[in-house]
Amino acid sequence: MHMSRRTLLAATGATASAVLTAGPAGAARAGAREEDPVNDFDGLLGRAQTLLTGGDFDPADPDFAAGAAALDSTAGALWDSLDRSAGRTALWSDLTPLTDPGNFGQSYTRLRTIAVAWATPGTALSGRAETAQALLGALRFAFDAAYHPSAAETGNWWFWEIGAPRALMDCCVLLRAQLPAADLADYLAVVDRFCPDADRRTNSPTLPETGANRTDKAVIVALRGLLGQDEDKVASARDALSDVRDSGRNSLFRYTTSGDGFYEDGSFVQHSEVAYTGSYGTVLLGGAAWLLSLLAGSPWAVTDPEVSVMYEAVERSFVPVVFDGLMMDAVRGRAVSRERAGDHRDGASAVAAILLLATGAPADLAERWRSLVKGWLTRNRTTPFTSLATLPQLALAKAVLAEASIPSAPRTTGSFVFADMDRVVHRRPGWACTLSLSSKRISAYEAGNGENLHGWYTGDGMTYLYDGDDLGQYNDGFWPTVDPYRLPGTTVDTRPREDLGTGAGTSTYRPSNAVAGGADLDGRYGAAAMELIGAPGSSLRARKTWFLLDNTVVALGAGITSDDGRPVETVIENRNLGADGRNRLLVDGIPRHTGTSGSARWAHIEGVGGYVLPGGAALRTLREERTGTWRAIDTGADTGGSTDPVTRRYLTLWLDHGASPDGAGYAYALLPGASAAATAVWSASRPVRITANDATAQAVEDRRTGLTAVHFWAAGTAAGITASGPATVLVRRRGARVSVAVADPGRTGTSVTIGLPFAVRRATAADDTVRLTPGRRPVLTVAVGGSRGHTHRAELVQ
Repeated sequence: MHMSRRTLLAATGATASAVLTAGPAGAARAGAREEDPVNDFDGLLGRAQTLLTGGDFDPADPDFAAGAAALDSTAGALWDSLDRSAGRTALWSDLTPLTDPGNFGQSYTRLRTIAVAWATPGTALSGRAETAQALLGALRFAFDAAYHPSAAETGNWWFWEIGAPRALMDCCVLLRAQLPAADLADYLAVVDRFCPDADRRTNSPTLPETGANRTDKAVIVALRGLLGQDEDKVASARDALSDVRDSGRNSLFRYTTSGDGFYEDGSFVQHSEVAYTGSYGTVLLGGAAWLLSLLAGSPWAVTDPEVSVMYEAVERSFVPVVFDGLMMDAVRGRAVSRERAGDHRDGASAVAAILLLATGAPADLAERWRSLVKGWLTRNRTTPFTSLATLPQLALAKAVLAEASIPSAPRTTGSFVFADMDRVVHRRPGWACTLSLSSKRISAYEAGNGENLHGWYTGDGMTYLYDGDDLGQYNDGFWPTVDPYRLPGTTVDTRPREDLGTGAGTSTYRPSNAVAGGADLDGRYGAAAMELIGAPGSSLRARKTWFLLDNTVVALGAGITSDDGRPVETVIENRNLGADGRNRLLVDGIPRHTGTSGSARWAHIEGVGGYVLPGGAALRTLREERTGTWRAIDTGADTGGSTDPVTRRYLTLWLDHGASPDGAGYAYALLPGASAAATAVWSASRPVRITANDATAQAVEDRRTGLTAVHFWAAGTAAGITASGPATVLVRRRGARVSVAVADPGRTGTSVTIGLPFAVRRATAADDTVRLTPGRRPVLTVAVGGSRGHTHRAELVQ
């Protein structure tokens, strides 16, 4: 249900600052409440400093002490290696020439780290005059040598317009009492040159900024306005959030129906076609929360009533894709290749953004979010939040953890179809399964600037299986070591591929298929389909469907065809066992290592779960050690990985369709967390029956729950259900009650009629798009046109 709009109370930022300084109990209880207004520039700059450093903390607290020690370690190493000589040509020897945008961009970021340590009480560099003078000299040197108003913008625009100016403004906030007026004037001038406002791309003035980029620039302009005591600049930063200049067209506080931003179904897209909740979406949420907190209670406080869109995004967009504090890789785009930004770290950024937003949100929302966060943080012992958080983030998190009145919420469960970004998430109490799809609307991958060099098949139906007892699966060296040709859930042509994205700028690939998505029923069951069309150079075609049930995921493939003379494979699993994993593999109850089982009916990986092959299939298995480097998949200027070898052990299960298959298929079921015995029983009893698996329809019936689910590729009949055209259909019978969900993930039809194989008397509830013709053979007519693949629902009575 769409919640009512609420105007953000002017206390947001004052409350946030109070949270960071009032101690755990006060922080946890803090919500939207009236505070003394802050009307002066100095007061807001002090608040900005608090948001950067975390304010005062108890050095005896072991978590804060560890956080301060981590800051000391990082900042100390940068301080020791900073070239402070009179004849220097760069600030750090590995960032030369300084005129390269990647090098001066990273130099400013490193200077900010030192400045934060200098401004944080209790650190080794805190308050040292030598450090302050060295920082002032380094900022002056960087300006004179590289980043000044007369420099020509070359290379990656981001360093010029976002990366460098944000770090520079943060440094100026922290060093403002020591900064000479002439130097400050120069630094404000360079920001005015490369980031004069948040509304437009400076190097392309007709291009409006959107999504996370707009948020980043708004923060920069706000800080520039405060430092320069320029009321108009601060106001323009506030107005940019709502896009006052273009009448709200690119407002961050509105749902979009195309391009960048948040969608009502919870999707988040950046770069027009990339599912990016976990990277750019997190940046947007965090930046908006930061700016709301900074300006609240001031003459420039954000009062746009549509700010509630940001609140709704927490539970619509972020909660489904955060699993015990980690961010699902399916929504992290090219960031999966970044060694220093794994799923736990990006998850921690999202957690921090939610907690900061909660400090000024309506009390009922803030209470619910803190309960969710507490559940995430207490369950994640693999990579604790406290080991990743900055001191300001740590203050907010510890406040929640220490407050006994805040309960730990259990794991989120449900089935979520994000039709507007071709992602599907299915969550059960102990596990989650995420599908990464692609279409002519949403790219199969994003690469560029040296990042995500081996991302070829990440959007071809890659299936992520998250286990509550194995939170390190994709965070423990997975991306540099996994075989990129054998990602779980994918059907691939085994041809060699060349590295992606080695040039400047980003690149994406959108396949030509229309079908990608599905429907969900009762918030508990789902079905998703994707028509696979091979990338240029491959004739591979396949029709793939997944059925997401209570304790099972059934995957079906049909029409697998290729005429290239190369083998085609469907990968069931490629499990990262870690550096020393020896998980036992059973095939039909017999221990296996590597080879082919001629007519295997089930397999089981110790500690992971079961895999059932209905009717039997030739199962290929491989246990291997794989070694790779982060540098092999990411050579980015500021994200490039190390050349240190990483070795992990893998268990791979796959089906070989042979060279140039003609109409091949597959069927398998995933039983996450199941024991070997339970897997054998499931295989023998087959509680889920496959009733169709061909180029017209793929269907299953779950006898335990009364659920029948079908994806129709064309008009036809399956499991007694008929469809007049392409559609995903789920029907569940419980006594006399019938629940129905229908979607057109291909977005090709205007209406579709669904015939049911049993009598229905009437509808008790239905979307406006659904019309029932009751009777012994009832028909539902669903107006799917213009619905962008979203689900239509009806409740019926027999």
